[in-house]
Amino acid sequence: MYLYNSATHKKAEFVTHTPGHVEMYTCGPTVYHFAHIGNLRSYIMEDVLEKYLRYAGYSVNRVMNITDVGHLSSDADTGEDKMLKGAKRENKSVLEIAKYYTDAFFDDCAKLNIKTPDVVEPATNCIDEYINIVQTLEQKGYAYFAGGNVYFDTSKLDRYYIFNDHDEDDLAIGVREGVEEDPNKRNKNDFVLWFTQSKFEDQALKWDSPWGVGYPGWHIECSGISMKHNGEYLDIHCGGVDNAFPHHTNEIAQTESFLGHAWCPQWFHVAHLNTNDGKMSKSKGEFLTVSLLEQKGYDPLAYRFFCLQSHYRKALVFSWENLENAQGAYNKLLRRIAALNDADGQVDEAVAKEFKDKFIQQLGNDLNTSMGVTALYDVLKAKTNDVTKRAILASFDQVLSLNLLEKAAAIREKEAAQAKSQTACGYTVTGEGDPAIDALVMARYEAKKAKNFAEADRIRDELKAQGIEIIDAKDGATWKRV
Repeated sequence: MYLYNSATHKKAEFVTHTPGHVEMYTCGPTVYHFAHIGNLRSYIMEDVLEKYLRYAGYSVNRVMNITDVGHLSSDADTGEDKMLKGAKRENKSVLEIAKYYTDAFFDDCAKLNIKTPDVVEPATNCIDEYINIVQTLEQKGYAYFAGGNVYFDTSKLDRYYIFNDHDEDDLAIGVREGVEEDPNKRNKNDFVLWFTQSKFEDQALKWDSPWGVGYPGWHIECSGISMKHNGEYLDIHCGGVDNAFPHHTNEIAQTESFLGHAWCPQWFHVAHLNTNDGKMSKSKGEFLTVSLLEQKGYDPLAYRFFCLQSHYRKALVFSWENLENAQGAYNKLLRRIAALNDADGQVDEAVAKEFKDKFIQQLGNDLNTSMGVTALYDVLKAKTNDVTKRAILASFDQVLSLNLLEKAAAIREKEAAQAKSQTACGYTVTGEGDPAIDALVMARYEAKKAKNFAEADRIRDELKAQGIEIIDAKDGATWKRV
């Protein structure tokens, strides 16, 4: 497998610390609100990565944190705590907010066929680990206590900017939106490891520490949780591209300083989902959630299909028109699969292996999911029997997770029920295997039967606009695309 590495800006062969095994860490959600579909794009692509690794023969231990304390609104060391902000908004406790939105997040993941990681750890479970890390960094000279807080001293590092090289002048205080000058910092890029009562007096969650009652900074939680569950050597760290700086930069700084050796060689960052107005966020425009997609009549897996059609490192533009096109393409794909004969001979194992090997190679080229989707159509066009095609599609769906055979089976059941209904009423619709068109033709018949000619004409015009020609007969109708 060859993956692009955000730390080297190059695509290279993926190599693990232990051959055949992957220690994988995913930055989880800050559970103060619903996840929007831009957040969920990252989790979809990370899910495909994990499933691909397993499919290709690796064992995987995937760990994810749940941020329920310490994440400030500027993503640096300033602004209001996001969890406290959510609690105030809904007049609930921070822990009530965390529980509600953690459950909501995993409900959304289930609808998108995103597998729950092997380990899911709330940040509040690991306070002792954070305190140990901060104490060790202090003892090693990488941290200092000032103004009631403990800071990481970035001047002690040979290289701080891992993902991008910056000039010092480019990162002056005030250049990053929302960053305010902290007079306690020795260097402007230093970051807080532990807050005490000296900051955010209304902070809801606090713990005893050697530096006073307080709470951990956001960046320390991922280091602590990963080292606890992945060990000292992490193979791949995943997250959205906006996590690269400062969050992942600070993770590397504190973790490698604590461990005394290199930590994670491979960094996997997913690009933004944008709207026509720019980057998607919770604070502007329509709040796009999985529930909203469902309310508007879209299958959440059509959104997953939409994401898979693009490369994870390319910004993806969301619009309702784009989603409508993806839903249409997904439905057509399912109908083609539904038309396969599930009793057509035996699986040709040689053909199946040939397709699987090619699929592994295609996705193994920097997780090229668009080629993975193309592979589905290649299977449908292949010169082999339908049973083999179904077996290959089921195999690919272990990675793509589009519920291809399950949804195709539902289409066949619906068509069979419609055929039974049509036979019972003495009116038969025949066409090109599209149950949605069959249903419209049947609805037109029912409208004519009820002498609702205006509705019958409306349906006829709708079908005509879709390029459908209806040929009426005595006991039914035939339709075709023209």
